[in-house]
Amino acid sequence: MTAMQYRTLPHGGEQISVIGMGMGSIHEGSESEIEQTVRLALEHGINYFDMAASEGKPYACYARAFAGKRQQIYLQMHFGAVYDNGKYGWTRDLQKIKQTFESQLQILHTDYTDMGFVHCIDELDDYQKIMSNGIWDYMKALKQNGVIRHLGLSSHDPDIIRRFLDTGLIDMVMFSINPAYDYSTGTYGIGTASERGQLYRDCERAGVGISVMKPFGGGQLLNAKTSPFKQALTKTQCIQYALDRPAVLTVLPGVRNSQDLMDVLKYLEAPDEQRDYAVIGRFTPQNADGICVYCNHCQPCPQDINIGLINKYYDLALAGDQLAKGHYQKLSVKADACVQCGHCEARCPFHVKQESRMQQINHYFSHTDPKSAI
Repeated sequence: MTAMQYRTLPHGGEQISVIGMGMGSIHEGSESEIEQTVRLALEHGINYFDMAASEGKPYACYARAFAGKRQQIYLQMHFGAVYDNGKYGWTRDLQKIKQTFESQLQILHTDYTDMGFVHCIDELDDYQKIMSNGIWDYMKALKQNGVIRHLGLSSHDPDIIRRFLDTGLIDMVMFSINPAYDYSTGTYGIGTASERGQLYRDCERAGVGISVMKPFGGGQLLNAKTSPFKQALTKTQCIQYALDRPAVLTVLPGVRNSQDLMDVLKYLEAPDEQRDYAVIGRFTPQNADGICVYCNHCQPCPQDINIGLINKYYDLALAGDQLAKGHYQKLSVKADACVQCGHCEARCPFHVKQESRMQQINHYFSHTDPKSAI
């Protein structure tokens, strides 16, 4: 197989593999399969590992695979993800965050993390809480003492990332990038296409790298039935698309096992014609009629519901993303706040029936056993 490619983190000079490993699905395998998959990743030159799991089980497996190789790898650890009783949850409790981080360092047999990320900030009040309750000060102190080598955050919201850019203290961010969230005349994900594109350029200008989550849109882009474009893209096309965005250093697809990993690594030997994603230029917003593409044309909601983000978490949860359930649960305004006023449906360019969808989403998350929200 073709050798791994690497990109340089501007602030620090670390050489980071363009393909890293996400952790959201790997818990589905046995402990031996998890360890085997991580060892295989290392053998193929992957050196960047996100450490936000859907369950606590994989950490000990990673530790065994990392044994003797700590100086060769980069860990992206999240301050706010917790694993009481082995299940994923989130918290903004400083003491809980300290306990979890110290425990994970012990499990992984290390005394530092390369990237220390505030975990999943998508709302302004969450940002303000982090800045006021000691979490950010704690992380800055760890950075000063060398326990965190680089500060950063994970977020789906360009405005939140900009607030951290303004601090001048971050070196890396984790952001969701794929054609569905970014594409052209519609707006995909949070922020318009131009706003998201400007964010990538601003990160590059500031020397802040991007690690990419959701490169396949939670798997939706790989299936014509679930893709908002009504046409499937390949993993290789999605990876190339993400790597072509300014400031992107690495793409972190979630893998369940060694076979998933090898499927992703096919990108390295794919010829140019297989990497070409120019086909997205043929897609128009009409291709996604009736499907929420998180464009936020429906805003502002009279009840302050973040309709696009709620739809995104729902779609990702249906696609099997265990972390999406926890992200939904920590939103300050959820789908049950919908009063069926019709404002969103009147503004939606894709004719999504958001009133009934809010009821559907509320029912789903109310009757699905969510990951514990601390």
